[in-house]
Amino acid sequence: MSRLLVSGCDVVVTMDDAGTELSGGSILVEDGIIRWVGAGSPPAALAAGADVLDGRGCVAIPGLVNAHHHLYQVLTRVRAQQAGLFGWLTELYPVWAGLDAEWARVAAAAGLAELARSGCSTSTDHPYIFPTGAGDLLAAEIEAARTIGLRFHPCRGSMDLGASSGGLPPDAVVEDTDSALAETERAVRRFHDPAPGSMLRVAIAPCSPFSASERLMKDSALLARRLGVRLHTHVAETADEAAFCQERFGCRPIELLDRLGFLGEDVWLAHGVHLSSEDIGRLRATGTGIAHCPTSNMRLGSGIAPVRELLDAGVQVGLGVDGSASNDGGHLLGEVRQALLVARGRGGPGAMGAREALRLGTRGGAACLGRDDVGSIEPGKRGDVALFDVTGLATAGVEADPVAGIVLAWPQPVRHLLVEGRFVVREWTLATADEAALAAEAHRVARRIAARTDGAG
Repeated sequence: MSRLLVSGCDVVVTMDDAGTELSGGSILVEDGIIRWVGAGSPPAALAAGADVLDGRGCVAIPGLVNAHHHLYQVLTRVRAQQAGLFGWLTELYPVWAGLDAEWARVAAAAGLAELARSGCSTSTDHPYIFPTGAGDLLAAEIEAARTIGLRFHPCRGSMDLGASSGGLPPDAVVEDTDSALAETERAVRRFHDPAPGSMLRVAIAPCSPFSASERLMKDSALLARRLGVRLHTHVAETADEAAFCQERFGCRPIELLDRLGFLGEDVWLAHGVHLSSEDIGRLRATGTGIAHCPTSNMRLGSGIAPVRELLDAGVQVGLGVDGSASNDGGHLLGEVRQALLVARGRGGPGAMGAREALRLGTRGGAACLGRDDVGSIEPGKRGDVALFDVTGLATAGVEADPVAGIVLAWPQPVRHLLVEGRFVVREWTLATADEAALAAEAHRVARRIAARTDGAG
C-alpha cells in the first residue's frame, strides 16, 4: 500500500460542486485514490506511514485536463505563420504525409512532457493522418504516454474525403472508408480500457465535415455507440467551414452533425467558434460538449468562441491546447489564462473570472472526456493533483488571492504534478523521463522532417 500526504498547502482548490477552497489544506492519497481532504492534518490513523510532501507556498488544484490536441504536430511548429485554417492545412498536409512511427512517438513524448510541466494530468489526442506504411502510429503515442505517465485518451481519427472528391486534404493522406472504420474498431478493441481509474481510453474521431464523408461520419457514430466509447470531431472552427457546409449540404455544421447522428452526451466537439443561438440550443438539448481552444483560434485568425453563451446555456465546455503547429505551445495553464482573456475581449471584464476559467481546465475537460473520477480533489477521486508555487518573482503581489494569481499572473510551470498519486513532475522537473534527452530527440526528428520537406513553411 502506498500513501502520500500533501501537507499544509497555502490553498487547496477542490473544484467540488460547492467550489470549496481550503487554506492550509492537506490531501491524503492512498493507492492512487484521494482518501481525505481537509484543513490541517488528517487523523493520525489514516496518515500512518505516509510519505509527506510539503505543500507550503503552493496552490493545489486538480490536475488539468486537455480536451483537444494533435501531438504529431509538435514537430512542425511555426509553419504557415500568417495563414488561416484552410491555408495552414494546405501547406502542412504535404509535410504530415511523411508521418511515421518514430515521429509519432517522439512528438507525443515531447508534447505530453510539455503538458505535464504545465500541470496537465490527463490529455486526449486526435491523430487523423495514417499514411500507408507509416507503422503503428497509435501504439507509438500510447507507448510515449505510458513513459511520461499521463492519463491518456487518444482518438482514432480518420479522413476519407480527398481533394478529388471535393474535400480539402490531398488524396495521399486520406484512407478508404471501409479501411478507416475497420482500423478504428481494431484500435478500440486493442487499447480501450473502460475500468474505473483507467489510464487509457480510446475515442472515435473522424476529422471534420470537410475531410470526412457523410458515410464515414455517420458510421463512426454508429460504431462508437456499438463499442461504448466517446465520439469527437472538429466543427464550426472557421467561417470558411460554415460556407463549405452551406454550399455542400445546405445547412450549418452543427445541423449537419445532428442529421448524421453525431451529437449527444457521448460527444465532445473541438472549437465551436462560429455558433448561432440555434446551434447552442442544439448542443444544450443533446448534451454535447465543446473543447475550447482559444490560442489556436487566435493564432489562425478563426475568431473567438461564444464561451459565455455556451456556459450560460448549460453546455459543458473544456479547454484544449490544440495542435502545437496551430498554437506553437502546449501550456494548459496558459490556455486557462487565454480563455479568461478572450472571454473578456468578447464580452467585457465580467465575462469570466479566474476560478471559472480554472473550472474549464479541470471539471470542464473531465466532463468532455466522460470522466467523473478526475477533475476535482475529493475523497474517492483519483490522485491527480497539480501544485503551483506562489513564492517566486512572477507571483510576488498575489497574496490577496493566490488562486486568482496562478491564472492572472504569467503562467508558470508546475512545481509538483501527481497522477494516480505518483510524481510525474517533482520540484519543477519531469520525474518520469530525462527532459534533456527528450528535447534532443525531438529536435533530431524535427530536423529530419525539415530536411525532407526542404524547410517548407
